[in-house]
Amino acid sequence: MASKTVSASKPVPSKAALAAKPKALSLHIGLNAVNPSAYGGWDGPLAACEFDANDMSALAKSRGMKPSTLLTKKATRAAVLSHLRAAAKALKAGDFFMLSYSGHGGQMPDANGDEPDRKDETWCLYDGQLIDDELYFELSSFATGVRVLVLSDSCHSGTVTRALPPPPAPLGQGARLMPPAVALRVYTAHQAFYDKLQADVAKAAAARKSAVVDPDAALAQLSQVGAAAHATALVGAFKPSVLLISGCQDNQTSMDGLHNGAFTESLLKVWNQGKFKGDYNLFHQRIRAGLPATQSPNLFVLGSSAAFIKQAPFSV
Repeated sequence: MASKTVSASKPVPSKAALAAKPKALSLHIGLNAVNPSAYGGWDGPLAACEFDANDMSALAKSRGMKPSTLLTKKATRAAVLSHLRAAAKALKAGDFFMLSYSGHGGQMPDANGDEPDRKDETWCLYDGQLIDDELYFELSSFATGVRVLVLSDSCHSGTVTRALPPPPAPLGQGARLMPPAVALRVYTAHQAFYDKLQADVAKAAAARKSAVVDPDAALAQLSQVGAAAHATALVGAFKPSVLLISGCQDNQTSMDGLHNGAFTESLLKVWNQGKFKGDYNLFHQRIRAGLPATQSPNLFVLGSSAAFIKQAPFSV
């Protein structure tokens, strides 16, 4: 009589187990150029931003996230805002969202009076700038307990453009900074549009009684890793737990490269395909140590992030 071979079947996860597993989404934005018609004829050529976005997307996927990538012409204001709002709607406490940006940083006059330096910082998207007020309002829309990691390989602040010219770029590199003359020209040409954006964000934040801090104030007071209590005091009722690692300090510039931006290249080297051991604090320190003194990545926290900052990077 022939014997039957019984194959061991894998246990089927229960609905409770599946429901308990955190959901993880990510969005990766990389622009090697912008639309000249939206930037006064300036196309902002860069070399490595699309590489950055693709490499960060691959990292996110390797960690169990579901990534989305927006490259150059697809990285429009509408597309970025749509992805952010969809993620905020889909995620709940315990879930994870990662946002990476590689491209030019810009600056414009503060129209709603929430900036101590009277300047708003921006990300230069393909068809227009995303103002820092907008970004932080969108992040504040995530549910309580959602972990949000933001990695910005750009010049997030314009301090250097208002005081001293940026240092000469190393061979093969250029600054990820919209020139101040271009920034002023773009704002002047589209002032009504950008002023209305700032006013709309201020009204929406006031309507829902959500305290959204100006990121410049956080960066000024949390020059390195600020305590979660300190950040919470700054922002008030900021529901998600947010960590932001930016490419440089206020008075520096983030450099482009041939394959990756300097910040992203250092990050990937430290990550070492997952061999890195440590928390976000050590991760930031190692990334910073791998860059020259002219570019020192910053880290600050928003919301109740004490537990988040102690986790291994990219842990879902």
